[in-house]
Amino acid sequence: MTDIAHQRLLIIDFGSQVTQLIARRLRELNVYCEIHPFQNVTAAFLADFAPMAVILSGGPASVIDEGSPRPPEEVFTLGVPILGICYGQQVMMQMLGGKVERGHGTAEFGRAYVTPHDAKLPLLDGWFQSGPEQVWMSHGDHVSAIAPGFNVYGTSPNAPSAIVADTGRNFFAVQFHPEVHHTPNGKTLYENFVRLAGFDGDWTMGAYREQAIAAIREQVGDAKVICALSGGVDSSVAAVLIHEAIGEQLTCVYVDHGLMREGESEQVVGMFREHYNLPLIHADESELFLGELDGVSDPETKRKIIGKLFIDVFEKHAKAMGGAEFLAQGTLYPDVIESVSFSGGPSVTIKSHHNVGGLPEKMGMKLVEPLRELFKDEVRALGRELGLPDSFIGRHPFPGPGLAIRCPGEITREKLDILRRADAVYIDQIRKHGLYDEIWQAFVAILPVRTVGVMGDGRTYDFACALRAVTSVDGMTADYYPFSHEFLGETATRIINEVPGINRVTYDITSKPPGTIEWE
Repeated sequence: MTDIAHQRLLIIDFGSQVTQLIARRLRELNVYCEIHPFQNVTAAFLADFAPMAVILSGGPASVIDEGSPRPPEEVFTLGVPILGICYGQQVMMQMLGGKVERGHGTAEFGRAYVTPHDAKLPLLDGWFQSGPEQVWMSHGDHVSAIAPGFNVYGTSPNAPSAIVADTGRNFFAVQFHPEVHHTPNGKTLYENFVRLAGFDGDWTMGAYREQAIAAIREQVGDAKVICALSGGVDSSVAAVLIHEAIGEQLTCVYVDHGLMREGESEQVVGMFREHYNLPLIHADESELFLGELDGVSDPETKRKIIGKLFIDVFEKHAKAMGGAEFLAQGTLYPDVIESVSFSGGPSVTIKSHHNVGGLPEKMGMKLVEPLRELFKDEVRALGRELGLPDSFIGRHPFPGPGLAIRCPGEITREKLDILRRADAVYIDQIRKHGLYDEIWQAFVAILPVRTVGVMGDGRTYDFACALRAVTSVDGMTADYYPFSHEFLGETATRIINEVPGINRVTYDITSKPPGTIEWE
């Protein structure tokens, strides 16, 4: 349990794919909230967490099934406002004396329209101003009888209890998902809910900065801390924040694994040494990493090798500096959420998270993770609060394994050199056309195939590459960026003319899902 001084809202997660969006909507309203899987929320947890309000998320289960997820009974006796969403509505009704039935023609998936019913409800201030409200439904079961004390305030064609409330207890429940953008007025509903709950909107980056610094000092004491500085936004913000808290007790280790982009190491090391005066070790370990990766083509094996070598390097430098009690890293809240299965059961591993799940016991160090309560956009806001330049804060995300996962198949120095040059041209093109800030992430992947081409009067047999550019809010979902054909043609021409070793350029138009943003 994290000791948070702010007013707190608890989101009990029943496994919805969009639970994280609830947290994002609330954070945008300056309300601090945490997502916890239902099985972790006990009566003791509730007493310790002391939320000012509770939201029950959606989920894939049916409340009718034996053993289906439930919050503890004590949640309904806290005396705080509760909002149930989709499955959260159904579980409220079932537990409080209502009834839920199977679909039987009342299932709704996708866009629907809710019309007002019964008296005015403060939760719906600003709704129904010009007729029915568009919402996003995703339910098979439906509430066939509302619980005692509740009234209906909104209906849809297949959800006669689309919005219900017990105004005496400030219990509210909706069958739709107000957190998704397909419910255009959903933000207003959340604004009304947190207002009714009495939140002051005290979750600001200035307040978080002060609180985080105090927490770091309390955790670390006078011990030494080694920080894994990758050069990305997350680890950089973590390093500056920790340095502000404990000064010379912090030593940053920037591991140059030979898989960085063109000029990146010089840029990162220069910025931290010149502007932040941080104790910084520039560990050139490119021979070690590239040697261990030689001949390896499986992407998960690459990630595991790189992760192990990072730990080995940190351990070596921790010993060299006389021992460090803590390792700091830039773990974010989405990393933490994704590492917990809502049901407590096994979940599919899409990719290994190198910074979630603890440390090898042999290191004997504890973790300092001051950003693990923040989303990516909040980390950027904290970075600005700490004075990092916008040009750095706004950089596209760059993965810890670096170019290794943008080089499908075996990694060679030749392919890495070609990839660096192509990527530099591509990013230069994006900047020249003023598109960099419109794009969440852009990069080149060099493909493990050679293709025949013609340059001048001669035959070529060189590598093909794929350009990737996506738009996203938090990296959880993404869509490809709609470049013009003129831009793509101009960029392909530049890469082929300026980068020896590439004679064919493609553009990846896969969204996430079904693809991932990175190629491996």
